[in-house]
Amino acid sequence: MKRIQYHQYGGPEVMRLEDFEPARPGSGEVLVRVRAAAANPMDSGIRSGAMKMVTGRRFPRGLGHDFAGVVEAVGQGVTRLAVGDEVLGGASIKASGAFAEMVLAAEKGVVKKPANLSFEEAAAIPTVSLTAFQAVLKKGRLQSGQSVFVNGCLGGVGRAAAQIALAHGAAVGGSCRDTATHVARGLALDPIVVFGFDPRTLSGRFDLVVDTADMLTMDAAKTMLKPGGRIVGIHPTPANIAKSALPGPYNVLIARPITADLEEVARTAGRGDLRVPIARTVPLTEAIKALTELEREGTPKGGKLIITSE
Repeated sequence: MKRIQYHQYGGPEVMRLEDFEPARPGSGEVLVRVRAAAANPMDSGIRSGAMKMVTGRRFPRGLGHDFAGVVEAVGQGVTRLAVGDEVLGGASIKASGAFAEMVLAAEKGVVKKPANLSFEEAAAIPTVSLTAFQAVLKKGRLQSGQSVFVNGCLGGVGRAAAQIALAHGAAVGGSCRDTATHVARGLALDPIVVFGFDPRTLSGRFDLVVDTADMLTMDAAKTMLKPGGRIVGIHPTPANIAKSALPGPYNVLIARPITADLEEVARTAGRGDLRVPIARTVPLTEAIKALTELEREGTPKGGKLIITSE
């Protein structure tokens, strides 16, 4: 089997497409033949060593987390999934390895793929959509009929958060670049403001503010809230974790691979209420070049980079 892996932490130059021997699934694990995988910003951060306290120093290490494919084998105790099931999911941060022909993952982080989604569409879903789901419905405790403001509504998590909130009966507004307001209108968001807006123009309008861009000050977000409203951030930096521990409306999300949440996200996508745009698709043999361009130049823009294995 082939996969993208690295033998030391570092920049994109450490990535190699190499042969590897997939491990057999252990208790509670599934081995998946990857059909498509999606790049996330955290992939390059992990490869650079930003989380080596978690990921450790054993090499070579695989790269990539989000994938869709077909179950090849299951370990002891696996009950929800069977060989031949079409699935989507994510490998753990410590294990990684989705940019490959085969990936090993815990069953709890893998769910059945809706039949009407392509493997490419399904691979784009897990990280951004699970984060959005937990921010809006778990930390945000959104109720139908409430109002939500998504700061950064056209980023990966922001777009998913807006769609999930709309699917649950909320009125949704958001902020984005001034050149992209027409895209936000296409998602049926209202009001739409550009980054750098004056929060006083939206004073007291929202039950929930979701800051996916980590750009709102606490005072600005509070200005936009109705009495009893909530603020949810998705960047668990030390400063945000400390802020979350204080009394007040702010909570920071540390997203977790909860099976029921991922199943609900998959159902939402299967109904057509959630779509993560795809900007570029490349085969595994061309993925290192594409991943390097994404990291160094920020291209492609406007959607996910998808890596296909077949």
